[in-house]
Amino acid sequence: MRRSTCVVGLLVSVAAAACSSQDRSASPTSPIDSTSAALTGQLTAADGFTVAYFARNLPGVRFMALGADGAVYASEPAAGKVVRVWDVDGDGVADSVATAVSGLDRPHGLAFHGGYLYIANTGGVVRVRLGRDGRATGPAESLNQYDGGGGHWTRTIVFGADSMMYVSIGSTCNLCIETVPERASVMRYDANGQNGVRFAWGLRNAVGMAVDPATHALWVSQNERDNLTPDHQNLPPDEINILHDGGDYGWPYCYTDHGKAVPNPEYHDQARCDPTIPAALELQAHSAPLGMVFLATATGFPESYRGDLLVVFHGSWDRDVPTGAKVVRVHVANGVPVSYEDFVAGWQRADGSRWGRPVDVMVYRDGSVLVSDDQAGAIYRVSR
Repeated sequence: MRRSTCVVGLLVSVAAAACSSQDRSASPTSPIDSTSAALTGQLTAADGFTVAYFARNLPGVRFMALGADGAVYASEPAAGKVVRVWDVDGDGVADSVATAVSGLDRPHGLAFHGGYLYIANTGGVVRVRLGRDGRATGPAESLNQYDGGGGHWTRTIVFGADSMMYVSIGSTCNLCIETVPERASVMRYDANGQNGVRFAWGLRNAVGMAVDPATHALWVSQNERDNLTPDHQNLPPDEINILHDGGDYGWPYCYTDHGKAVPNPEYHDQARCDPTIPAALELQAHSAPLGMVFLATATGFPESYRGDLLVVFHGSWDRDVPTGAKVVRVHVANGVPVSYEDFVAGWQRADGSRWGRPVDVMVYRDGSVLVSDDQAGAIYRVSR
């Protein structure tokens, strides 16, 4: 289906909760100043929702995961570490930030499974056990290695309903035929990171991954190619894809437009495109969709939201009129995405410049939603 561009009930309703200074190195009980930096007037949210700072001073923060201890664990790739962001008193504002795991190689995706924190480094998955203080109890255990060179360095990890490990590995390039099979693919491993096979491919850069709690299918957000002539600003659409074992999603030979696989002009091979799987939902070109989460456990949200998901648009870099830098709500019906609309916006100013760029989204322990921002170095809390 073609993308929906409607915006439903946007309301400037932003709560003034904040935190400005954090001790990022000592104990998990280091205090955070929560007396400044209100968001009033900066972000707009769907009717009935408010947005406030959950934590600040998190340079380059990217993907998040909720620990069994109720703390939020977040990756800081440039710093090579994972931090523990802890709201001790449960008031919706973090009280401390401390390093949980360090010495990592551009860590990105995080997942908890079987008592371990799994971390998708750019060149392989590692795991650690965490102590009661939220810190690694020993060195990270290396589970596997995969290609880490070239472009698209981020790696995302989820565990499926089958308890298998799924890792998204982006392409090395904008458009090329890969020589390393795991590139532009989602790989499937056992829980120990071994016995890897290509689960789905033709995925240029599927950064966001989430398991549909109703169907157990694996969904991904897909960043499509750049520099497509003659209309590189509006084509091809970015995508949401529902993955099938052994599925080919087209890249680099083709892209989806109006529900059909269209050959890239560099290859001109419709026969190669015909058996590929088109996008489940087409998104505004160059929105750069990243993190995504289903809302089944978002108990702080209205019931009408519970079957839908949120997807973060990091934002374009190659359009005359920039797009993205927002969070959208994707409507789901009968197990497939059917449309989307703005949920939180405002990181992009009227002149196209941005004061922040959202990255990931997760359901927090109290049923609210958290959104990370790697440009502003912050995590926001969205609640009613």
